[in-house]
Amino acid sequence: MTLQTDSRTGRGYHGEILHVDLSSGRTEFESLSDDFYRRWLGGLGLGVKVLWDRIQPGADPLGPGNVLGFVTGLLTDTGTLFSGRFMVVGKSPLTGGWGDSNCGGYFSPFLKKCGLDGLFFHGASESPVYVFLDGERVEVHEASDLWGLDAVETDRALKARHGRSAQVACIGPAGEKQCRFAGILTDGGRYAGRSGLGAVMGSKHLKAVVVAGRKKAGLADREEMGRLTRAFRRRIEGGRGMRRLLGDRLLGFMGWLTRKNPIYTRQPADLFRQVLGKYGTAGLTALSAESGDSPIRNWGGVGHLDFPLKRSQKIGAEAVIRYEVKKYGCYSCPVKCGGLVKVPDGPWPIEEMHKPEYETVCGFGGLLLNDDLHSIFKLNDLVNRGGLDSISCAGVVAFAIECFENGLLTLEDTGGLELGWGRAEAVIGLVEMIIERRGLGDVLAEGVRLAAEKIGRGSERFAVHCGGVEAPMHDPKFDPGFAPIYHCDPTPGRHTTASYTYLDLQLLEKRYSRAPKIPGLTTFKQRHTYENTGPALAACSAFKMLIDGLGLCLFGVSVGGDMPIAGWVNAATGWDLTDEDCLTAGERIMALRQAFNAREGLEPVRDFKPHGRIYGRPALEKGPARHVTIDIETMAGSYCEALGWDPRTGRPTRDGLERLGLSDVAEVLYPAG
Repeated sequence: MTLQTDSRTGRGYHGEILHVDLSSGRTEFESLSDDFYRRWLGGLGLGVKVLWDRIQPGADPLGPGNVLGFVTGLLTDTGTLFSGRFMVVGKSPLTGGWGDSNCGGYFSPFLKKCGLDGLFFHGASESPVYVFLDGERVEVHEASDLWGLDAVETDRALKARHGRSAQVACIGPAGEKQCRFAGILTDGGRYAGRSGLGAVMGSKHLKAVVVAGRKKAGLADREEMGRLTRAFRRRIEGGRGMRRLLGDRLLGFMGWLTRKNPIYTRQPADLFRQVLGKYGTAGLTALSAESGDSPIRNWGGVGHLDFPLKRSQKIGAEAVIRYEVKKYGCYSCPVKCGGLVKVPDGPWPIEEMHKPEYETVCGFGGLLLNDDLHSIFKLNDLVNRGGLDSISCAGVVAFAIECFENGLLTLEDTGGLELGWGRAEAVIGLVEMIIERRGLGDVLAEGVRLAAEKIGRGSERFAVHCGGVEAPMHDPKFDPGFAPIYHCDPTPGRHTTASYTYLDLQLLEKRYSRAPKIPGLTTFKQRHTYENTGPALAACSAFKMLIDGLGLCLFGVSVGGDMPIAGWVNAATGWDLTDEDCLTAGERIMALRQAFNAREGLEPVRDFKPHGRIYGRPALEKGPARHVTIDIETMAGSYCEALGWDPRTGRPTRDGLERLGLSDVAEVLYPAG
């Protein structure tokens, strides 16, 4: 059919979204008011409001009643930096509640250039399809010839079919088979990985979305937008160089220092930018293992004992970039933390793939006691092509290894695979089984929570997760700011929402009155004092919701330069929002995400509490986090209270919702009478 959008020029957004019913093939355009965008921005805010209105409570995440959305940010394609992110939203098959996932690449601007701020899929097709749109037409194509192809092959096939300007978001075989932690690939290796939304896409028989738009949304003040962007670029490019701070000697010294006498310093944004630019996100892999930041041996080990520096450096920054052949940056990114690698040597040669990220290297590295870099490259390629979230996949494999080690799984269960710590070939075989949902892989594709229920025999003690979501590669015992987020975020186990590290890098207390600086986090005792930590972390969370509504990158707001967020918003839209107004929009987005869970009967304090190993129950006996058990109840209560949620349940309160102008939502959660 032909697209007939009514774009509003001079506002930064189009004011139009598209609904596609895959059951019937019908399409519906929906116009959104200017007031809608002032309240919800775009991106995640747009997504959560539409899904709150459109998904019926109790809908099966893998049934036709779920709605899958692709949403662009308010600032995407407006000339701002770091604004190439898009969000995928839907009901999560891992938690049964709210699900979202953030991704970069080039898909977002080309979707927005179709004259749309969001695209939502309802129902389910009887046979495989893909959807193409270019701003002039929307077409639903048969995709039986693509079903069964891996995600990278699908991306290449559709770009060849529709031209180089086309951008693709697609699933691999794991998504087709509805593995509950399947993700969605774009640009050959960027992933919307968390929340299992690739499985939702597979349940709808939607193999791919192809976008090739050319429409601009227009700006209210193009001159001011250009001035702000040029000034911000000068600030981030004018930082003092710290490129030599990651040498082996200093790394070894810092590792010794942090494990013998833990000290902490405010994170320098300039250094973070230099690390990202040279090494990418895996730049601190070895130091993270040594300091206790990344979990070891399924969260039961200690880095400098079980995976010491001489091993972790084999998969560290310098080792990885030795294979890098080209830098990669997402749309509108001046840092270019990504890269393409070629692996000509070793047992698993690879012609080209996206460089593995920190979470992938740590997950298939220290979490499994695996220091074989070639196997990690192979595993990265496997999950990219198969279409899996590498965090969850590594967590599932670690769970299986520990079950095997303790006699809860046998060689008969594993199909003859001799699972064990550091046994790379067996891990590769197991991941292939998960992608194919073959044998034990069929059980593990359900995620560790459901897999433990099926295996039984006490295996749940090895199933490390947060409310059904496998835990990421940052240990709250190192940075306690992660603890209440893993516990209480509407998408539990989310490592990108808030932490002490982000508070350090983003300097939010200088911009927002609601972001008090937590005083004195430089000593072990100060970082492990748990009272009154909620207000700062709540502001950090609201800030993340803000940037997810605008389509901005978490790294972009963490590399220094004091990003002119409110200025950019006003230059794009013609509004007069203050920094505090923007943060309130972020709070509103966070509240509705949590209200979605409450409407489903989920309470994070009860339902999302992390596995004990994550917060130190039982406590480790050695290492930087020895004898640490985080008072997660106190931190969660303080955090919920600061967000206007009931500290006993995590449910948004009536007063908290009404303060944010969400009286209609309050009536749903607290009906009169």
